[in-house]
Amino acid sequence: MTTTAPPAARPAGAALGETLTLIGRSIRLARRDVESLLMAIALPLLMMLLFVHVFGGAIVTGGPYLDYVVPGIVLLCVGFGAATTAPTVAADMTSGMVDRLRSMPIAGAAVLTGHVVGSLARNALATAIVIVAAIALGFRPSAGPLEWAAAIGLIVLYVLALSWLSAGLGALASSVQSANGLTFFMLFVPYLSSAFVPTDTMPTVLRTISEHQPITPIIEAVRGLLTGAPLGSNGWLATAWCTGLLVASTAFAAWAYRRRTNR
Repeated sequence: MTTTAPPAARPAGAALGETLTLIGRSIRLARRDVESLLMAIALPLLMMLLFVHVFGGAIVTGGPYLDYVVPGIVLLCVGFGAATTAPTVAADMTSGMVDRLRSMPIAGAAVLTGHVVGSLARNALATAIVIVAAIALGFRPSAGPLEWAAAIGLIVLYVLALSWLSAGLGALASSVQSANGLTFFMLFVPYLSSAFVPTDTMPTVLRTISEHQPITPIIEAVRGLLTGAPLGSNGWLATAWCTGLLVASTAFAAWAYRRRTNR
């Protein structure tokens, strides 16, 4: 009697190795895309200069306007950086790169994970530059090591959530151009928050929207951690929003990738 040998099992570390390889590829691609990297840094810096030196004198926040606006600029910065994940994923989807990867024994999750971790690396660099520039302009955070660690952890959660969402949108997009359009809201939503002005100065309708969307508690939590402003319930609200968005975005990205690659 003859028996058929079962297919050889893949090494336990194969998926990790594939993911690390694709992470390295994403980081190399980001280094070569100088235009997007410069825009991710230049846009927040220009916004900070505009609001601080042009509008800052007319906005009352109960303290130095620079200290108030920097957390909002940081969230704007990482939102823009995370949004660039969509066109990079769409480029792989439409160029045949993903089709080539599917012909190899590579886990599908490794493809999107490589893009998301690459986004995290790009955002870390851009955020560090923005904070250094803010300190050069006079930003003086009062945070200790624990507060800095909590603020960085919250920002990382936020970046991962938006990057996974962006990756899912990129997987669904029919072209790089449409992927850019699908992520426009990531740049717009921070303006309807407490990023640049206190919400109690807004008209009733805008104030209601601003106070009940996820970006405001995240900004307020980062602001409280870095500058010593009262945290209130913003700490747990921000963590809950970021965690919920991360779980939902990861599930959405996995579904979108399977839907696109199973056609």
